[in-house]
Amino acid sequence: MFERLRQSLRDAMSRASSPEEGRAVLAMMRDALVQARMGVHEVRDALRESRAQLAHEQKELATVRRRRELAAGISDTETVEVADRFEKRHVERIGVLERKIAAQESELALAERELEEMNAQYSAMRATGGAPTVGPPHAGEGLGAEPDSLSRNMDRAAREAEAERQLSELKRRMGR
Repeated sequence: MFERLRQSLRDAMSRASSPEEGRAVLAMMRDALVQARMGVHEVRDALRESRAQLAHEQKELATVRRRRELAAGISDTETVEVADRFEKRHVERIGVLERKIAAQESELALAERELEEMNAQYSAMRATGGAPTVGPPHAGEGLGAEPDSLSRNMDRAAREAEAERQLSELKRRMGR
């Protein structure tokens, strides 16, 4: 999922020959980690949405089956036929959603592993002197030397990106 991003970071790390270049690579890595974290959040959100769609389709299928049984009980063949058609559609949609969810779960697992590897690379680069010895890589960004600091910054960036996405969606719906 993040292979191109990781490859460009590996290339930049291999070319870094001075402390300044090392700090620049660390800044790129930190930005890449933020993007990767946001990508993982997007996959999680898509998976959550797909699961909600599946639950809705399953509920609709149960309703159609109940209505078909009621119609059959009063010998309403027309309603039974319509219910049969809708049942087939819901069953097909459920199958598609189940396969989609399985694919999204696999994608999420892969993205989480890649993010973990990127975090490890970033930590290793910081530990080997690629990072400045005093303070964060860029003044005022608040990365700091604490391991949890990166996670908090990435979570904050992901929340901000999600809020921005929701605002854009709301504006789109309102026609602005």
